[in-house]
Amino acid sequence: MAQMYFRTQRLTVGYDGRPLINDIDIGIEKGEIVTLIGPNGSGKSTILKSITRQLKTIGGRVYIQDDELKSLSYRDLSTRMAVVLTERMKPELMTCRDIVATGRYPYTGRLGILSEADEVQVLAAMEAVKVTEIANRDFNAISDGQRQRVLLARAICQQPEIIILDEPTSFLDIRHKLQLLSILCTMAKQKGITVIMSLHEIDLAQKISDKILCVQGDHVASFGPPETVFDADNIRRLYGIEQGSYDPLFGSIELPRPEGAPRAFVLCGGGSGVPVFRRLQKENTPFCAGILYENDVDCHLARQLATRVVSVPPFAPVPESAVEEALALMRDCGRVINAGLPTGATDTPIRRLIEEAKRMPGYEE
Repeated sequence: MAQMYFRTQRLTVGYDGRPLINDIDIGIEKGEIVTLIGPNGSGKSTILKSITRQLKTIGGRVYIQDDELKSLSYRDLSTRMAVVLTERMKPELMTCRDIVATGRYPYTGRLGILSEADEVQVLAAMEAVKVTEIANRDFNAISDGQRQRVLLARAICQQPEIIILDEPTSFLDIRHKLQLLSILCTMAKQKGITVIMSLHEIDLAQKISDKILCVQGDHVASFGPPETVFDADNIRRLYGIEQGSYDPLFGSIELPRPEGAPRAFVLCGGGSGVPVFRRLQKENTPFCAGILYENDVDCHLARQLATRVVSVPPFAPVPESAVEEALALMRDCGRVINAGLPTGATDTPIRRLIEEAKRMPGYEE
């Protein structure tokens, strides 16, 4: 990992000399976004506090390039690393602009007087996260979401090489979550700033991260790119999911499929079945679906939610056995919902299925 910009070597973290997580070995390249995920209390915040020197490490080493973290003075560290943690700040008589301006203190003299260039950085940071309109408001009088953006502005104002964030989206609505993550992505990819953060929203973590660190109690369960980490079984084990499932294709958590014998058969394809599947799930109606090609988005979700799925390989003729299987299920269910099944000129078996369904008393469109 010598070529990595930020790395840990057999890092052990914990509290009061008692190890919580042992032998953390990760390597991060400059400009990468790395996200820690895992259940509550698994140690994500402990790792972040340890690599920012807010907690004393129990063993191992942390490096920024060739410099060991503990060898850096606090002044040097503050010019290279900015931190946004979840603890509530309650400064007295400070405006939002005052809070952002503290990000320039590592660069000022002992009196903390900002130069004209410092003032330019303060304004630019506030504009980047769109908090200029609350610049003169009391920091303690704004919402949690606004505070989070002000603290991010302070971190940006530091002009760091690394930004560490602990659950930065926790108090934000969806608009500001996306805005904040877009800012971080821009900083990482355009300015080469390395971002290390924890997130509860694993769907967002999957979309924004270059690497994922899965923290599970006393150990790191896995570390790597999202495409290898976000496997349904990995996420199930990481969070101890017993009811429902995680769908890596949609990046979503799915509630358990309705139990019991199927009472509806859904004719669908090309995504037309998705809203019907969700409606039937809300009604707690067990259902079947088909005939679906295995690469169809409907097929993927049906395997999560349906009692049974009639599927066939893509780009191949629909075999008679699949048609007979679907017909038998349709008759057993009684209720058939045509969600908008797409058919082509060569889809004779599918057309036959639709014609048969239309003759059934329980047919719906």
